[in-house]
Amino acid sequence: MRERDGTLVFVEVRSRAATGHGGAAASVGPAKQRSLVFAARHYLSRLATPPPCRFDVVAIDGERLEWLRGAFDAS
Repeated sequence: MRERDGTLVFVEVRSRAATGHGGAAASVGPAKQRSLVFAARHYLSRLATPPPCRFDVVAIDGERLEWLRGAFDAS
């Protein structure tokens, strides 16, 4: 998705029925982040001029939804 300012937003959606193991947001650990950054870099390599990017996480814990903008960086 793109923001109005042109920022390309990569969104990872995670869902957990219970928060016993840290919840949905906690399931996006370092290995998952590396995988998402790798996929984003692959996608961006096809563009002549890559736009600014951001990584968000939508965490759904039971009935609770939380959108974490800028959840992690590509570095």
